[in-house]
Amino acid sequence: MLTLNKNYQILIGLLLAALLILTRGHHFAAINHLPSASWAVFFLAGVYLRPAWVFAALLALAASLDFAAVTWGGVSNFCTTPAYGFLLPAYGSLWLGGRWFAKHYQFAFKSIATLAASVVASSFVCHLFSSGGFYFLSGRYADPTLAEYLPRIAKYYPSYLGTLAFYVATAAIIHIVVKALRSDAKQTA
Repeated sequence: MLTLNKNYQILIGLLLAALLILTRGHHFAAINHLPSASWAVFFLAGVYLRPAWVFAALLALAASLDFAAVTWGGVSNFCTTPAYGFLLPAYGSLWLGGRWFAKHYQFAFKSIATLAASVVASSFVCHLFSSGGFYFLSGRYADPTLAEYLPRIAKYYPSYLGTLAFYVATAAIIHIVVKALRSDAKQTA
């Protein structure tokens, strides 16, 4: 099981919050610079941060950023619909996927398969909630049908998964480097 001391958790929490702020939609980053790290933030928070209140704090931060962007930032309110509430179970599935991975984590090569499985499974559920909720409940589509929705999964999910995989892989590389440096420091001491 992956457990970190409180200081590391605070540092990681601050880094994840900063990543959310810097990449959430059109708030500060241009769409062609940094893709949204929202999914990765919730997954990685589930992996590294133990207090459950962090999930609620990250949800509040994401909602506040969206509110500010729509209210003062000139961002379209196209996505602000009754379906917005489906981000709670969507991000919750990523958080729980991260928690599941943390319980099964071992610093070993075989953890890569466990990590990949938890990323794919939790992100697929997240995608069903977020895009499915928007498609069926936003009121933006005249007659939403399952037959019309299923091809949308194949069209949009790979892009979201790719972005999530990029951020999680980056975090995994940082994790491995830090772990190796800490082990090397202990051996030389």
